[in-house]
Amino acid sequence: MELKNIFIALTAIAIIWFVVSGAMIVNELIKRKHKIKFIIINAMLPVYVHRYRKITLEETGKVGALYYHWIIAINAALVFAVASIVSKNL
Repeated sequence: MELKNIFIALTAIAIIWFVVSGAMIVNELIKRKHKIKFIIINAMLPVYVHRYRKITLEETGKVGALYYHWIIAINAALVFAVASIVSKNL
């Protein structure tokens, strides 16, 4: 298996992780009775993540774990995508 294919698979896994953690954040906001606009959810997801961070920080004094899952997942997807492009050119 080529190195490029491994990085592509890792990118796909990170994107799935990003989507799932984003959906879980939206679910947590719905539980807390916050209004969610489902039509433009992709554009509003960073706003919802920031709102989740703010709410959990106020409630518990710490940022919720889902926030870190979302941040790590999107950064991992970016790193693996760049690595797959770079390894393709090697």
